Amino acid sequence: MLLKIHPENPSERKIRQVVEVLENDGVIIYPTDTVYGLGCDIFSKKAVEKICQIRKLNPAKANLTFICEDISQIAEYTVQLDNELFRLLKRNLPGRFTFILKANNKVPKLFKNKKKTVGVRIPDHNISLAITKALGRPLLSISLKSDDEILEYFTDPDEIYEDFKKQVDLFVDGGTGDNKPSTIVNCTGDEPEITRHGKGELI
Repeated sequence: MLLKIHPENPSERKIRQVVEVLENDGVIIYPTDTVYGLGCDIFSKKAVEKICQIRKLNPAKANLTFICEDISQIAEYTVQLDNELFRLLKRNLPGRFTFILKANNKVPKLFKNKKKTVGVRIPDHNISLAITKALGRPLLSISLKSDDEILEYFTDPDEIYEDFKKQVDLFVDGGTGDNKPSTIVNCTGDEPEITRHGKGELI
């Protein structure tokens, strides 16, 4: 199913349609402030496994990311944030970053890699934030990669829909996507370390 949603002013009715799909173990494609992503409810084992099949990932080894509504929701799923780390998140979120943090016991077992870490994001994008807020819990986010030798990520909504309409339950068309992913910041060591330079400039 294809659902067009205005990126600046998402319709509550359409967001509710997206959430109904997620609540029924559905897999969606949706826009963020960087690239389009595959998403599902993090507590839907069936949907998480389906996404990993689409992207050919092993859930036990993959570095999976959540999209959260706010920092307090991030704190629900990670080991206690100290003052310095809280201030770092506060300065840079919502924004084009994925922060790698230590996961706590609330994170579903399927996500726990050997390092017991999880990536968290709060995108600066009204659609993805509205979905997460209406769902009431984090949304799995895996970047939608292209096989194109020039463009690493899909940007054209029409192309995305044609390529994935048979693999997902819903495609949220929020306009043209970006072709550069988020900046990844590993916060599990003594000092924050940028492990992938993307759209975000850390402050």
